[in-house]
Amino acid sequence: MDDGFTSIDDLLHQQRSASGATAASSDALFEEEEGQTEGEAQVAQTEHVVEEKMESFRLDTLEDETRSRADLLGIPYISLQAFPIGPDIISLIPEEEAREHKVISFFRLEGTIRLGVVDPDDPVLHDIIARIQHLHSESEVVLHLISQHSFDSAVKLYKNVAKVRIVEYGVHITKEHLDQYKEEITSFDILAEKLPTATTTEAFAMLISAASAMGSSDVHIESEADGAVIRFRIDGILADVAHIPPHMVPRLISRIKGVAGLKINVTTIPQDGRITIEMGKEETLEIRVSSLPSAFGESIVFRLLHSSSIGLNFEELGIRDAAFQKLNVEIAKPNGMIITTGPTGSGKTTTLYAILNKLNQPGTKIITLENPIEYKLKGIVQSQIDHSKKYTFEMGLRSILRQDPDIVMVGEIRDTETAQTAIDAALTGHLMLSTIHTNDAAGVVPRFLGMGINGIFLAPALNAVIGQRLVRRICEQCKTEYTPPTEEVAKMKEWVAAIPENSGEVPPDVDALTFYKGKGCQVCGDTGYKGRVGIYEIFTIIPEIEQQILSGRVSEFQMKEILAKAGMVSMGQDGMLKVAEGITTLEEVFRVAKG
Repeated sequence: MDDGFTSIDDLLHQQRSASGATAASSDALFEEEEGQTEGEAQVAQTEHVVEEKMESFRLDTLEDETRSRADLLGIPYISLQAFPIGPDIISLIPEEEAREHKVISFFRLEGTIRLGVVDPDDPVLHDIIARIQHLHSESEVVLHLISQHSFDSAVKLYKNVAKVRIVEYGVHITKEHLDQYKEEITSFDILAEKLPTATTTEAFAMLISAASAMGSSDVHIESEADGAVIRFRIDGILADVAHIPPHMVPRLISRIKGVAGLKINVTTIPQDGRITIEMGKEETLEIRVSSLPSAFGESIVFRLLHSSSIGLNFEELGIRDAAFQKLNVEIAKPNGMIITTGPTGSGKTTTLYAILNKLNQPGTKIITLENPIEYKLKGIVQSQIDHSKKYTFEMGLRSILRQDPDIVMVGEIRDTETAQTAIDAALTGHLMLSTIHTNDAAGVVPRFLGMGINGIFLAPALNAVIGQRLVRRICEQCKTEYTPPTEEVAKMKEWVAAIPENSGEVPPDVDALTFYKGKGCQVCGDTGYKGRVGIYEIFTIIPEIEQQILSGRVSEFQMKEILAKAGMVSMGQDGMLKVAEGITTLEEVFRVAKG
């Protein structure tokens, strides 16, 4: 070669020849021995330089091979040699796990966590990514292919991570924790007395146990200037149950955030997390936790989702027989749309899950798209949207339809694109279940048309619409007769008189009714109510409704007239029929429904 470096052997031969000449020119024995020492040192130095060049050449080759493999696999490549990795970043993966599976966390910025991996086919890698994604749901995990040398260089940085002994402070809430307090805490007064003197672990377990035992769907911890107020939402109504002192608030909130996988040191932005408690015999308690910055600290709300709650049968929803028979026919069809409507907390999800439970058969493929997934259903594929990653209802629905489903449930239709995709699916052989936000069933068709949906597509796609609310049941333990106010009875007579003759319902004789209410007891927390039941208005598509939809011009007022003529019982009228049966009270129906 022209550069004079033909081979390593030639270079060494040249160096040794030069060393020999130097030694021969020395006259004194001492000088000769000294010359030989200097020559040997030069040879050693040259050999060291050559070895370094060869090692550098080998490492460059290794990195080139890794880069080529990354291109082949479609994974970004990076070299971590001399890459600055902070101890807080590298510690996202424990050192033992990192060394075993050759994966390392090396960078985090603006909602992205980057991992370097030597073997992207390692089956455990998926679990590692899933765990990091769960603990840091606001960040996207991105994989980079790295060489073994790159990994070896980076893994040495674990020496900068402080070695701490992991101490358990009872952060894992178990069924045993909950059972411990179920017998002790039987009222709000007992809970309010015990909370201020409990440890944070005990306080959290007390809250979950008491809320579960009392049938609370949500627990609110609201920071105030003088501490925090604890409120339970029971049967849809919030009730103040306790107050905790100021010194206890940050510790309790930190404990809840820690168990839920939220960042304890982040207090200026909202966060969401989840806790799963195994209750035995396939029963689980899922707790969905939300934190929100407020004027006096953070507000925490956690929702209790019992897996047994989704075991409600379609037949147990409380839908009256005439409407039930019509709806039963529609959900048995292989295609079309079933739409539920109502405000948040009106039981729409429960209704949809009850329908899915009825339709969930071995020969049927069911996929849901939810935000968030509230209950996990066996035998059903459930997908959760994520707006931070631009995974929307519209995008998810398009992807779902490529998964060859028979039945699709979309948590909410809120825009034209999702609505049109759902209608297209209903017209091409899929049964589509979803919700839409309107005040009542009569508002659904105008809402679709207002989104720009052509009535020509909507009319053949729509099977049935369910409008609903939830009313509280009278507590059976303290149920007693009473005489309601005259004005309430008069209003009931008006609503009952308007029940369509062709509805299939027999209007009750209001003057001959016996009215009931709960006087309040320990079982119902002195509210007089225990549990809830739905009141519904349901219509299916008949020729008169179809004609109105095809016209493309229909108001909510016009729809109400058409539906009344078609024999639909309104939510208010359904509520009156349940009052006549002694299920609920006039006051409760008037609270949630119109005539």
